[in-house]
Amino acid sequence: MKSWVKIFDIIIILIVAGITFFAAYTAYMKPANESFVVIQGQNREWIFPINTSETIAVSGPLGDTIVRLNEHKAWIESSPCANKTCVAYGAVTNDGQWSACLPNNVFLVITGAKKTDEEIDAVTR
Repeated sequence: MKSWVKIFDIIIILIVAGITFFAAYTAYMKPANESFVVIQGQNREWIFPINTSETIAVSGPLGDTIVRLNEHKAWIESSPCANKTCVAYGAVTNDGQWSACLPNNVFLVITGAKKTDEEIDAVTR
């Protein structure tokens, strides 16, 4: 018994292969250094790409904390807390770095970048 592949069979195979390739590409081929700034407030969360220029007023129990994002950095510019340690901390720039205004329940962290082989993951002595 001979089986001939029909033109519609080839079209269906190509469509399924294309969908499979597209799904795999979107799931696994993210840019290697894609980082995000995650800002958490009392009742809300913001997520921005690290290259965003933005000023966000984050409401907390003491008032508004002003968070700035610019030139691949994020920092707490001003806060209504008494000691202003969060403002003095300065900018965070690398994956895993964070800053917080604990009295006003504001937290920001840089996340999402994949580690390269040159980065140190842990050190033991």
